[in-house]
Amino acid sequence: MAGEVLGMQISHEVLLIAAIERLGPLIMAFLSLTLKDSINRWANIILGIVYTVLSIASMIGYSPQMMLMWGSAAVATILIVWYAWRSKQKA
Repeated sequence: MAGEVLGMQISHEVLLIAAIERLGPLIMAFLSLTLKDSINRWANIILGIVYTVLSIASMIGYSPQMMLMWGSAAVATILIVWYAWRSKQKA
């Protein structure tokens, strides 16, 4: 692939990082269906924090539209972490 997007040269590495970053929410959804409650809670907290940091870091230096997209992803993952943290554990 040749080209440039938002001032960044597109390479195989850039495409791989973008693909991995997009897998975060899919992995969280899959794990919430397959893991036990206590493990699922911690998986959501850890992956939610990681994805929130990635979303905030992705907002830096981009257009307002991109900032809105990444900002809404950050808000969603912050809410996931908040609800996972506050969830009551089953005995």
